[in-house]
Amino acid sequence: MNIRNDYNFTHTGADQDSLVTYERALKQLQCYVADPVETIDQAIATSPEFVMAHMFKAYLHLLGTEPGDIAVARTCLEAAARLKCNPHEHQHQQAVRCLVEGRWRQASRILEDITISHPQDILALQAGHLVDFYTGNSRMLRDRIARALPHWHKEIPGYHAVLGMYAFGLEESGDFESAERFGRESVSLNPRDGWGQHAVAHVMETQGRPREGIAWMRENADDWSTDSFFQVHNWWHLALYHLELDEIDEVFNLFDGPIYGERSSVVLDMVDASALLWRLHLRGIDVDNRWQTVADNWTPIATSGNYAFNDLHAAMAFVGANRPEAIQQVVDAQQAAMQRNDDNALFTREVGHPLTLGVKAFAEGDYHKTVNLIRPVREIAHRFGGSHAQRDVINLTLIEAALRSGNTGLASALAAERSARRPESPLSRLFSQRANNLDAVATSPRG
Repeated sequence: MNIRNDYNFTHTGADQDSLVTYERALKQLQCYVADPVETIDQAIATSPEFVMAHMFKAYLHLLGTEPGDIAVARTCLEAAARLKCNPHEHQHQQAVRCLVEGRWRQASRILEDITISHPQDILALQAGHLVDFYTGNSRMLRDRIARALPHWHKEIPGYHAVLGMYAFGLEESGDFESAERFGRESVSLNPRDGWGQHAVAHVMETQGRPREGIAWMRENADDWSTDSFFQVHNWWHLALYHLELDEIDEVFNLFDGPIYGERSSVVLDMVDASALLWRLHLRGIDVDNRWQTVADNWTPIATSGNYAFNDLHAAMAFVGANRPEAIQQVVDAQQAAMQRNDDNALFTREVGHPLTLGVKAFAEGDYHKTVNLIRPVREIAHRFGGSHAQRDVINLTLIEAALRSGNTGLASALAAERSARRPESPLSRLFSQRANNLDAVATSPRG
C-alpha cells in the first residue's frame, strides 16, 4: 500500500496507522525526546513492508556512532532492500548503505541531493545535518538548511526543528547574532526542542557569556531535559558555564547528577563525561574516583576504531583512570583503523591519532611532545567532527601543555589569543597570569 504523509511524500508499504506512528517518531527525533526507536518499531510491526520505517530505524542506529548499532542498521537496510520502493526511498537506502560502510561524506552528498529535490524531507535534513556535524562540515551544517528554509513555514510540522538546525549551523559558521535569533525562535515555537536550545547554548559558550548561558539553560530546564535522550549534552553545556566561572562544586553536582549520575554507557554521554572530567584534570582538580566508572564503560568499545572523535575521549578516560595499557590499546586500534578504506581512516590519520598520542604524552608528563603533536593539528581538528565547544578541549590541552613544558612564548601567545576571544573570562585571566609568571621566572636574573 502507498500513502502520502504531511509533507506530500508517498510512502511505500505504509498504511494510515503505521504512518501516524512514523510521524510521531519523526517528532520525537526532532526534539530528541522519548524513544523514537520503540515508536518506529511499532510502525514496522504494523506495516512490515513500510520502507521508510526501516530506513528511519537505520538512521537512528547510525547517527549515535555506537559501534554495536551498525549491525542493526545493516539488518534494516537488508530488510528494505527486499521491498519495492520509489526513487526517493531508494536514495535513502543509498545514503544508509554509505553510512553502514563508513562512507560519511558520500552519504552527505546523497542526502544533499535528496533535500535539493525534496526540501521538506525533514528526515533527510536532520540526518544530513548530523552527518555534517560528525564530519566537521560547518558550511553544510548551515547551507544544507539554508537551501531548504524557503520551502518551510510555521504551518508545516517540524518547522521549529529546521530553525534549530539552521541556528546551530549559523553558530558553527561564526554568525552568532543570527544563530541566537533563530535558536530562540525555534525554542519559542517548541520549548521541547533540545537542539534549538543547544544552538543558543553554543552561542553563549563560544562568545564567553557564561552567566547568560546559565540563565538560558536554567530558565526552562524542565522543557529540554524531561524524557530527553539529548539532555546530558545540554546539562554538559550548563556545567561548562559553571566551570568557566570556576564554580567547581556546581560542576561536580551536575556531573554526579544529570550528566553522569546514571553512569550511562551511551557513547555520546560518555564523550561528554570524559570531556568534562578532562577539563578538570587539566586544572589539576582531584575528581576522586569518577574517572574509573567512565573508563569502565569505555572499555568494551574503546578499540572498535569506528570514529576517531570517540577514540580521543576514550583515551582521556583511560589517562584519568591511570590505565596505560588501555590507552595503548586505543592507539593500536587506531593503527588498524588507518588501514581501512573508509572515511574514519582519514579522520584518524589526520586528527584523531595525533591527538590521542598527544593525550598519551600528557599522561606520561612529556609536555613538549604533547605540544608538538597537538599544535599542527588543532587548525584542522574540525575534520574529525564535533563542535567548536567540544573541540575547545584541544585548545585547553595545548595551553596547559605549553605552560607545563615551560614554553614561555607559546604559552603567552595562546593565553593572549584566548583572552582576545573571551576577555571577561576568569579562566582566560588565569592562563594569562600563569603565562606572565612563567615569563617573569624565565627573564629574572636567576631564571
